[in-house]
Amino acid sequence: MRLLLGTANTGKAIEIRSALTPLALELVTPADLGIFDDCEEPHDTLRENALFKARFYFERGGGIPTIAEDTGLYVDAIVDELGVKTRRWGAGEHATDDEWLAFFLKRMEHEEDRNAKFVCALAYIDIDGNELIFEGDSCGTITREPRAPYLPGLPVSSVFLHEEYDRVFSALTHEEKSAVSHRGKAIAQFMHYVKNG
Repeated sequence: MRLLLGTANTGKAIEIRSALTPLALELVTPADLGIFDDCEEPHDTLRENALFKARFYFERGGGIPTIAEDTGLYVDAIVDELGVKTRRWGAGEHATDDEWLAFFLKRMEHEEDRNAKFVCALAYIDIDGNELIFEGDSCGTITREPRAPYLPGLPVSSVFLHEEYDRVFSALTHEEKSAVSHRGKAIAQFMHYVKNG
């Protein structure tokens, strides 16, 4: 099966592609199809944004089955600031990864409660246009400084310490991270659906 990964985020594409390896799918990106249009995230929930992006790429990809996701970071100390607008928050959606991360760590500098949770909504549109949503979450804490290099587009992974590990997300192996991450859990549900559907 051919599957379009509906994202322009390099880091997300790398993680999703790696996680889907067991399915032996033919994976394509928007760039592979000559799609360079920006996709907005206009809604107030992760589910709505994920579906919006999946529909956006499904239409531009000529009806190729498509997955797209939206992820939010929820931090207890600044509970109303991130969430669905995580990437657009603070330093702004056009900020570099380093700029975004620097702003975030500065904002968290004096916060003692560093508990946080990632939530992912993954939308899938099949060849017939049927739509499904898969969700996952991951709990941990925010470190006071980056502890490992991160993939492009995933700066928070360098400061997110999952509750089951003593290493931040970006220091985990792909297998370790996929087993416990928000995105990994959502993708696992999608893979189960594809294998059994």
